[in-house]
Amino acid sequence: MNATIHQPHRPLRLAIIGGGPSSWIGGMHRRAAQFDGMWQVVAGVFSSTADRSRDAAAGLGLDPARGYADVAAMLAAERGRDDGIEAVAIMTPNDTHYPYCVAALDAGLDVICDKPVSTTASEARDLAARAKKQDRVLCVTHGYSAYPMTRYAKQLVADGAIGAVRFVQVEYIQSGLAKPIEQGNMTDSQRWKFDADRSGLALVFSAIGCHAQHLACNVSGQKIAAVSADVGALMPGRTVVDTILANLRFDGGARGQYTITQAAAGGENDVRIRIYGERGLIDWSQRNAAYLHLNLEGETARTFGRGDVNLPPEIAKLSRTPRGHPEGLLEAFANIYREAAEAVIARRNDQVVAAVQYPTIADAVHTMDFIEACIASNAANGVWTNLQAIVRSS
Repeated sequence: MNATIHQPHRPLRLAIIGGGPSSWIGGMHRRAAQFDGMWQVVAGVFSSTADRSRDAAAGLGLDPARGYADVAAMLAAERGRDDGIEAVAIMTPNDTHYPYCVAALDAGLDVICDKPVSTTASEARDLAARAKKQDRVLCVTHGYSAYPMTRYAKQLVADGAIGAVRFVQVEYIQSGLAKPIEQGNMTDSQRWKFDADRSGLALVFSAIGCHAQHLACNVSGQKIAAVSADVGALMPGRTVVDTILANLRFDGGARGQYTITQAAAGGENDVRIRIYGERGLIDWSQRNAAYLHLNLEGETARTFGRGDVNLPPEIAKLSRTPRGHPEGLLEAFANIYREAAEAVIARRNDQVVAAVQYPTIADAVHTMDFIEACIASNAANGVWTNLQAIVRSS
């Protein structure tokens, strides 16, 4: 395990939007943000009710007065403080991500946003333009891309370890929608997710599919140029999308397959990516996240482990504990928060980050282009459909 070398700094002051004390994802973000001492949560909008938000702030050990009932009130109050917030982390229902990102960027704040950042590709492009104009970080928390072994897979592919990429397989299988839960009494979280106007263009994509798409592009080093997609529901009678199957063509010439569902009984966050090159295969699964398999034609198959002594320094520093001790999604999230903080600190010191590793708003634009192409392809009975961004840049 290698210790991360930090530039001297005080913790950056962070506000949480959404993710109250009982929220699983809220706890994930708060713990990840403060994991390395790079951020300190000092304020937030934890409820739309003023009293509940103040109580939530107090329950998290914050000044109750800095638990606000809405984003506008928080931005106005914090702007007038000497110790006001410097960034926000957003983990609210999907339809609010875009307006909250806009408000934060226009207030001059850096942003860390849960996926997806918007409900349309045009909104994502607008956020990219605002972040560029304000010279602010807009980081998207695609945690699976920050596991040590997925980062190492990306590096091995970029270094040519398997030769030119020819075929990419990515899948994310869950069972959370394997029962008709919309026919019973739903929680508030389930209720908004089953409202297509709030959850986005396709429920399964906003929940898990965007992670798989980002992972495929991030590790392969290629963007998706065209799709032939089947978008719908495995659950009979369901009106929201719980499954997306797609054949992919990448801009670097590779082909691919994309398999996403939340309605497969027995699935347990089964995330897996396989990259086949002209020389062999790289294979990673979240079920055994500490290990990466490399199988080259004519050579003995190899397994790399998180914490191996001969890993490159930039990969080794992503590990938090010695080999043999389990690490998981929290540590991967923490890697993203740390990298976002390092980018903010570098900007403040008039330094340039040599290679941005955290998922950016540019990644999010490609993500939204992808889902819009999948939906258009499905509407045309699976016809091959080009992604807009690829068409514009060709």
